[in-house]
Amino acid sequence: MDASQPDSKSYDPLERSMQRRVVAASAAVMVMVVAHLLHPLAHGHDTKLVDAALEFGSAALALLLLLVGGPQTLRVLRERRQDAERAHAERKQVNHLFRMTEMLQSANGYADANAVLGATIDSLLSGFGGALYVFNNSRDRLELSASWRWPEADTLRPMLTPSQCWALKRGKPHLNTDARGALRCEHHLGCATVLEIPMTAHGEIQGMLKVATTLPDAAAQLDRIQPLATAIADAMSLAVSNIALREKLRTQALRDPLTGLYNRRYMEDALARHASLAERTGAHLSAIMIDLDHFKKLNDEFGHAVGDSVLRETAAQIMGALRTSDVACRYGGEELLVILPECGLSEAVAKAEILRERIEALSATHDAKVSASFGVASIPESTRSVADLLGMADAALYQAKEGGRNRVVAAPSRETPMLPLAAE
Repeated sequence: MDASQPDSKSYDPLERSMQRRVVAASAAVMVMVVAHLLHPLAHGHDTKLVDAALEFGSAALALLLLLVGGPQTLRVLRERRQDAERAHAERKQVNHLFRMTEMLQSANGYADANAVLGATIDSLLSGFGGALYVFNNSRDRLELSASWRWPEADTLRPMLTPSQCWALKRGKPHLNTDARGALRCEHHLGCATVLEIPMTAHGEIQGMLKVATTLPDAAAQLDRIQPLATAIADAMSLAVSNIALREKLRTQALRDPLTGLYNRRYMEDALARHASLAERTGAHLSAIMIDLDHFKKLNDEFGHAVGDSVLRETAAQIMGALRTSDVACRYGGEELLVILPECGLSEAVAKAEILRERIEALSATHDAKVSASFGVASIPESTRSVADLLGMADAALYQAKEGGRNRVVAAPSRETPMLPLAAE
């Protein structure tokens, strides 16, 4: 039994006690009336029989009224107790929602917020399953953030698009049910009845809360808890909005706004961190310095809009070829840098050649010659000092440009001279 539904059965002992009291009071009145009537008879006061009869009639009438009015009084008292219990349950819900809102203000991210929401659903919506979807950074789809006690017979998609969901298209709660003639969302796959509530904050939809059940009277049950579920969604929406804003500000502080690559400040921290790890463990660490060829000429001939587009697509091609542990940065202007942890010189050169081919393929897209030059250096093959790593990669890049551009040059190892690895 959840907190939103008072337990009327808890009043049965009290009601039975009150009924016993009414019966006992009625019996006591009857005894007193009979005793009062018998008193004059016992003392031979025949002249008072008429008065006694009148008193008896009055007492009997009072007793009858008491017997008739007792159950009605009990019903009134029971209704008042039920109203008081409902008010008490509502106060508990409001207090719980206040605590939820207060705790959400301290959430550092989605993991904290999901934990608070899960605990709230367990307490206030016991017996129902819940799921939270939030928008990704580009706001073109919603991703599953967390779920709680979701029915096993139902399926939760890892992501969905706003165009598939009636709740998001209308901006209002929507019930997905198997009832005949019901309008169902495209993403609804399972057999559970699901209430979907869009979460709005600052005039913008931040995500969606889903509440599900497989009970026979699922629609009626979800209709009963919809006001409470909506209140939970409203409290959660502001937290999701604040978390998304913090993530956006954090991303802006770490990434280049044009390319989406990490900025130079983050690169310096990442390089120091990976270099320290390589020094402790003896692992390899490589750096690839990249410079777009004749980029100024491209801007002059085709305009800065095309130049910006080439930079964005170059960044996308680089990111598409890297591991999750690799770090790609915009070093400055049209210069880019890739840090490859646990990667030796030969593997880094092979990766640079893949990147060179992917960037050169952009020429067909823009109907203009697009290419880049690459310089590669590694620890410990090229140097043992992280302070010299970027300098040696930059020197290799300079040689690639001097050698005709659109090629990869590896920094010399401590035994061999610097040689171009690929040429146009």
